[in-house]
Amino acid sequence: MMSFQPVVLWTDALIYLLLCLVAVTVWHTRRHDHLAAPWRRVAGSRVGQGAMVVLSFYVIVGLLDTLHFNPRTGVDDNGDPVYSTEVLSAFDAIAGPLRTEREKTYSAPFATHLFSKENIEQPDGSMVRDHPRLVYGGAHLGDDIDGKWGDIALRYYIGMMKWAVVALLLLWAFCGFRLERMRQLMQGRFDNPWHIGAYTLIGVMAVFGGFWELSGYYHVLGTDKVGEDVFYQSLKSIRTGLVIGTLTTLVMLPAAILLGIMAGYFRGWVDDVIQYLYTTLNSIPGVLLIAAAVLMMQIYMSNNADQFNSLTERADLRLLFLCLILGVTSWTGLCRLLRGEALKLRELEYVQAARAFGVGHFRILIQHVLPNVMHIVLITIVLDFSGLVLAEAVLSYISIGVDPATNSWGNMINGARLELAREPVVWWSLLAAFTFMFTLVLAANLFSDVVRDAFDPRLRQQR
Repeated sequence: MMSFQPVVLWTDALIYLLLCLVAVTVWHTRRHDHLAAPWRRVAGSRVGQGAMVVLSFYVIVGLLDTLHFNPRTGVDDNGDPVYSTEVLSAFDAIAGPLRTEREKTYSAPFATHLFSKENIEQPDGSMVRDHPRLVYGGAHLGDDIDGKWGDIALRYYIGMMKWAVVALLLLWAFCGFRLERMRQLMQGRFDNPWHIGAYTLIGVMAVFGGFWELSGYYHVLGTDKVGEDVFYQSLKSIRTGLVIGTLTTLVMLPAAILLGIMAGYFRGWVDDVIQYLYTTLNSIPGVLLIAAAVLMMQIYMSNNADQFNSLTERADLRLLFLCLILGVTSWTGLCRLLRGEALKLRELEYVQAARAFGVGHFRILIQHVLPNVMHIVLITIVLDFSGLVLAEAVLSYISIGVDPATNSWGNMINGARLELAREPVVWWSLLAAFTFMFTLVLAANLFSDVVRDAFDPRLRQQR
C-alpha cells in the first residue's frame, strides 16, 4: 500500500515533455559530429563549466519540486487508503521541518527571538514588553544563548564538510572510481577544463550544505510575516523561475520558427501577412495584454472553483496561463530574426539548386533552411531565459504575475516592499529573493555568452 498518491499538474506534464525533448536532442546531437562540435566548445570554456554547475544545482532543486503527490492520511472503514487533498512535492518531503516549523511572525536571520516586541507574562504574573523566544529557531540552545555564534560556526563547518565529501564522491564516480583519474581531474590535466567544474561543484555543495545543516536548527534567512522560513521560500521559488523561463520558450518556439522561415522563404503575400501579424501584436502594450489575460483567468477560476481539487492546482493553472500569454507576446523578436536569415538563405546556391531540381518547398525548409537557422534559435532561447525570469518577478511585484499562493521571487519581493518602510526595516525577504534570482540570472547570462560564442559562425570566423 503506497504512502502517497502521485499527482501530475499541468506544468509538471509539460516539464516532463520538455525533458523528453531534451533527451532526444542530446541523443541526436551525439550521433552527428557537426552538431556536437559547438557543445564541445561550450564544455571547453572555463566560464561555461562554472555556469553549468550552478545552473545544474537550480535545475535539480526545480525537478525535485516537480514530483508532486498527495500524502496518505490513514485508511477508511473498508481498509482503503485515504489521501490528503494537500499537494506536496519530493522537495517538501526532503525539506521536512523547513516546511512545517513556523513561527508566529517575523524573525531575523539566525535569531532566537521574534523581531517585534510583545507583552510577555512573567511567572509572578507581571507583564513585560520584550522580544518573545522563537518556538523552533535556536530552541536546542535552551535558555543560555551566549554560545549561539560558536554553535552556528561549528554546525556550518560540519555541513560544509559533509556535502564537500558528497561532492568528492560524485567526482570520483565521474572518474570511474579511479584515483589516478581523480588526481588528473583536480590538477586540470584533461583536455577540457573539467577541474573548473569540479571546484565549482565542491564550492556550491559546501556552501549550500552549510546552510542546509543550519536550517535544521535556525531560520538561516529569517521568517516572513506569517512565520514561514524564508530559506524554504527561496528554494521553492526556483521551480517557478525555471518554469517561466523554459515553458514560455516551449510555447513560443513553434510559432516563431514556422512563421519566421516561411516569411523569409516565400516572401510576397505570405511575408506581408506574417509581418502584419507580428507588427500588430508588437503595437499592443505587453503589460496591459498580460494583465487583461490574467484578470480574465482569475474570473474564470473564481466562477468555476469546483473544478479544482486544491489551491495548488488552481495556482498551477494560473502559472501555466502566464507562461502561455508570455509566449504569445514574446515570439515576435525571434520570428523577425529568422525571417531576415531565411531571406538570405533562400538566395544561396544550394537552395536554388534544390528548387531547380524540383524539390518541394516543405522539404527545402526542413532540410536546408531550418538546420541553418538553429544556431540563432538556440542563442535566442538561452538569452531570453534570464529575461523571462526577471519578467516574472516584475509581473508578480505588480500583482499580475503568478498566484499569491505560489512561491516565487516576485511574490517575495511584493510581500517585502511594504515592510521596507517600517522601523526597524525587515530586509531579509528582499535580500534572499534578490540573491537567489541574481545568482540564477548571472549564471544563465554567462552560459548564454559561451553558447553564443560557440554557435555563432561569424564569431568563429573572426577568431
